[in-house]
Amino acid sequence: MATSGNPYGDIHRYEPARESTPAAIAIVLLTIIEIVLVGVFTYGLINGWGLTEVGNMYLGFILALIFIALAFILALYRKEFLPDVMIVKKRRRKWEDIYTRTEDVEGHEIKDDIWEIIKQTVYPYYKR
Repeated sequence: MATSGNPYGDIHRYEPARESTPAAIAIVLLTIIEIVLVGVFTYGLINGWGLTEVGNMYLGFILALIFIALAFILALYRKEFLPDVMIVKKRRRKWEDIYTRTEDVEGHEIKDDIWEIIKQTVYPYYKR
């Protein structure tokens, strides 16, 4: 596996998008339906359909249709117009996960002046 300069990992698979014409036509038609539904919903809100029990259910049904159409638009867009990319994360060593510096990986020998080590442990900015 070739290591790239990317900190997130290496790209293992990249397939360009299909960009099919029927999907583009379907997205355009669903967008037109979406605009009509939003217009009907807005008209219903302005005219006070939500004040009656049946009108409130009608507005809720229109709002559900709006979100369903939007979900189909997004699903078609993701499937047909976004590339299929698989990125495998880089494996990190355990000492990188606990935020240990590279020079501290092997540890330190205990020095003669143990009080200096205790002071640096208690107050990390002591003499740095």
